[in-house]
Amino acid sequence: MKKLIGKVSITSFTILIAFIAIFPIYWMFTTSLLPTSKMFKAVPQLYPNFGTSGGYNNLFEVLNLGLWLKNTAFIAAGCTLTSLLMGIFAAYAISRRRFRAKGFVGFIMFATQMLPEALLLIPLYALFIKLGLINSLYGLIVANTAFVMPITVWILKGAIDNVPYEIEEAATIDGCSIFKIQRLIIWPLIAPSIVASSVMAFFHAWNEYLLATTFILDPDKRVASTGLATLIGELATPLDRVMSAAMIYTLPPLIFFLLIQKRIVSGLASGSVKG
Repeated sequence: MKKLIGKVSITSFTILIAFIAIFPIYWMFTTSLLPTSKMFKAVPQLYPNFGTSGGYNNLFEVLNLGLWLKNTAFIAAGCTLTSLLMGIFAAYAISRRRFRAKGFVGFIMFATQMLPEALLLIPLYALFIKLGLINSLYGLIVANTAFVMPITVWILKGAIDNVPYEIEEAATIDGCSIFKIQRLIIWPLIAPSIVASSVMAFFHAWNEYLLATTFILDPDKRVASTGLATLIGELATPLDRVMSAAMIYTLPPLIFFLLIQKRIVSGLASGSVKG
């Protein structure tokens, strides 16, 4: 009886958590199919109206949503690749090599996560002006990589720590170089952690707003997060358009996450447990 009560409690709690997580997306989709005039009724409509296209009608013609999504995808892909390529070598060096500043480097990377992005906006803006990176998508890639790479390094370092060093010694005896050892041995063994790190970097760059709204002033270089914010007007806001655009903006990372969620969980677990 106790086991049955325990299973029912766990199942009920899981369903509740899933409902809390899914309901905002469901409500956003339902609202996107309603005209603005019907959104403020005393009794809200809890189910989607599939008889109308709602805010999706001519959405890409009215808004530059396609361009916003293109810019966002470019920045997210660039941030993911850059942080991964730099992070995997840094993680290997911290995990396997001995040098005097090893502890200091690890502390600095950890300390960067204690500083909010807003605190660094002014010095970053001044630096980006000197480097000519204002209004540059490449500048956003650099900025996002700087904030997300320490997390990537620590996840990958934990995964590399779990790889037996004897495997590398055997490969060295066989004549493998350091890069070949990483490419043929280390990277395949820590593949789940690489996937987890890449997803975290991608999500960070995809959802980032503060840096994008500060460093990008050209309307043709806006990302989706800042583009959606421009739809909010002082006197009126087309909520059906906002919700429709937000729904399309949410779908790519959501589908991506659902496809590789198992690898993300196993990658985070392997990067957090040693031995």
